[in-house]
Amino acid sequence: MESSPGALLGELFARSPDLLFIASADGALLHGSGGLREALGPGADSGTPLADLAHPDDRAALSAAWSALLGSDEPVSFSVRLRDGGGSYRRLTCSARRSSDRSAVLGSLRAEPAAAAVEPAVDQEELKTLRLKARILDGIAEHVDPMTVWALDRDGIYVYHQGKAVAKAGLKPGQHVGHSLLDLYGASMDAAELRKWYDGQVRRGRGEAHGADWDSWLIPLRSEPGDRVDGVLGVSLDVSESRLVEKELRVQLDQIAAQQKVIRDLSTPIIEVWEGVLTLPMVGTVDSVRTAEVMDSLLQQIVEKRASFAILDLTGVEVVDTKVASHLIELITAIRLLGADGIVAGIKPTVAQTMVALGLDLSQLNTQRNLRAALNYAIRTMMRAKDSSLAASPAPGKKPAP
Repeated sequence: MESSPGALLGELFARSPDLLFIASADGALLHGSGGLREALGPGADSGTPLADLAHPDDRAALSAAWSALLGSDEPVSFSVRLRDGGGSYRRLTCSARRSSDRSAVLGSLRAEPAAAAVEPAVDQEELKTLRLKARILDGIAEHVDPMTVWALDRDGIYVYHQGKAVAKAGLKPGQHVGHSLLDLYGASMDAAELRKWYDGQVRRGRGEAHGADWDSWLIPLRSEPGDRVDGVLGVSLDVSESRLVEKELRVQLDQIAAQQKVIRDLSTPIIEVWEGVLTLPMVGTVDSVRTAEVMDSLLQQIVEKRASFAILDLTGVEVVDTKVASHLIELITAIRLLGADGIVAGIKPTVAQTMVALGLDLSQLNTQRNLRAALNYAIRTMMRAKDSSLAASPAPGKKPAP
């Protein structure tokens, strides 16, 4: 079955080694021949403005030539430097004219004879290597998500800007090409900061742009090893999702810590059961952290309440280690230094054995069988102290003996 003339023309256009293109009236490339795609690389993709491929110094002349082209039905030729697939600028002669329906521009590009004469011969193997490197770079940029790969020339002008993360940032692939970094991001950096990027040091930093968080590597580029830095390669990863997960995890950890504190406070409540009498019932496992928190809270309450007695109720504690037992002895000593009497109630046999095994002096430790006995002791002691105080006071109407 024979192909249609239209299909054959399309195949001829796609396989042509000449640099042929069809552009819209506003200068956006619509179709490019095989030769054009090979010469300009990703820049020849459909929708790329021709002005974006032009050298910044040639854009004004290109705009003027394009305006003349749109205003005439005759072919127009002009010279322009366009960026090729390797990121270098080539001086080309463009011949173009309006289509018959005036909806598009048909054109061709060719190297200028003078420029071609001074260009050194390129080794074919070296050319293959360069093209392979370009394909590798494009493959990484197009398929590693979420990544943006970009490069600057020695003047801070974008010569490469690709990557799956580009679209996520609300940009088009290659949108920054031909634009100055300072013109785009001058609000967040200055020329002095940009110059530091060319000192030969590999840098890594984090920043925010286009509503996303970026983790970026800045790599100096040299034409040859040992040459001065004439460009910067940037690799930027969109870490917005990982930052969000990190923030959520931090919030969860803070919530867990707060909940644990509430649980500890509930498990060791300090209760004023009588005026001047505080009791601290301890239940469950008693560790060093919990004991230290209890010591701080209890001593503060003794001062605030002006308590005379503090009862540590260990009825619900089955086991303590030697370190915790030592802390309890220190707590009783601290209570006594504040002018109060510390009472330990409800000690289990296992706990008593641990405390004895420490070899501490327990002779001054006030212990009671259970919480009830400790409360009776505290109340009786306060009543006797009150009676003694009343007995020592003179009767009403009487003067104390001289």
